[in-house]
Amino acid sequence: MGNSGLKQHYETASKTGVLRISQKRLTEFPAPLKQLEQVLRTLDLTDNRFSNLPVEIKNFKNLKHLTLDKNVLRTLPDSIGELTKLETLSVRDNDLVRLPQNLSLLKNLKEAHFSGNKLQDFPLVLCGLRHLDMLDLSRNSITKVPDDPVLSTLHVVELNLNQNQISELSEHLANCPRLRTLRLEENCLPLSAIPRSLLDSSGISMLAIEGNLFAPKSLMDVEGYDSYMERYTAVKKKLF
Repeated sequence: MGNSGLKQHYETASKTGVLRISQKRLTEFPAPLKQLEQVLRTLDLTDNRFSNLPVEIKNFKNLKHLTLDKNVLRTLPDSIGELTKLETLSVRDNDLVRLPQNLSLLKNLKEAHFSGNKLQDFPLVLCGLRHLDMLDLSRNSITKVPDDPVLSTLHVVELNLNQNQISELSEHLANCPRLRTLRLEENCLPLSAIPRSLLDSSGISMLAIEGNLFAPKSLMDVEGYDSYMERYTAVKKKLF
């Protein structure tokens, strides 16, 4: 698609509020984007070559959906916190090594996808976001879920930590008020790292643990397993 094709994209976006520009080798925001700052609700820049997101992203005040998958981003600007209407943020398959503190300002965020990056620390900055339903941190280099009380204010329904290097879990995960699905497949967890509270006193009804340093069946011997299975079975009955 040449410049004429992109021009048509911009013209359509000015009417629909939706702009998707993929596989264009973009390294910086095209100038015509500025004319869409007040219009865009959805911006998808998947599969380009952005190494930085411009500070001017803050000017897109009405954005609800921002997708930046398959670029080469190492960080996100603090100004992203000014996108207070944002509901979904997807930055899969980039080179992120950290997340900005200002993500805590995204009070309407419902889904956050950061799989396939280089994050080493669990992003506690996302705790306290009351509308956040889904947090995907799979395929990173996170080594532990820190034993920090603020973790109890993580409001997600599903937390995906598959394919990290996690060897330690915090008991505070059991206090997450809405957590129902916890995915921990292909990590470095020994059986002793699974807090009993996750089994006997949390709301978790789906705990995925395959591919760690113990056989999944051995979880049956951990105190509290029966309580977990009661929740798991109850959910299954509702589904079928």
